[in-house]
Amino acid sequence: QLQLVESGGGLVQPGGSLRLSCATTGYNLNYFPIGWFRQAPGKEREGILCIDYRNQSTFYADSVKGRFTVSRDNAKNQVFLQMNNLRSEGTAVYYCAALGSPVPGACMEYFDIGRYHYWGQGTQVTVAS
Repeated sequence: QLQLVESGGGLVQPGGSLRLSCATTGYNLNYFPIGWFRQAPGKEREGILCIDYRNQSTFYADSVKGRFTVSRDNAKNQVFLQMNNLRSEGTAVYYCAALGSPVPGACMEYFDIGRYHYWGQGTQVTVAS
């Protein structure tokens, strides 16, 4: 079973940057569409961005557009989430998730939390001065 592991979280000041990574072992992550989600204290988990398995399409929620960037490193078998200009409302546990199979089409077409089958344990990001 595909197991995902997020890393790179931590404490950062408002306006700062962090890069999260999503990795797995034993599977080629390049075959799986990936989504990044976050859950702030007392709030529901929300989707913030996705990338298709062919690395051809991405989608960003308005809340992170222009500040966050998702990318794949095929050689390292990882997906990265670069977060710039972080805001206090970005404090949350961040999760990467994968669909169960390589779904064709733009990732925004299937960017629904219920469709993501595999989840990491999450990494805490705290934005505070």
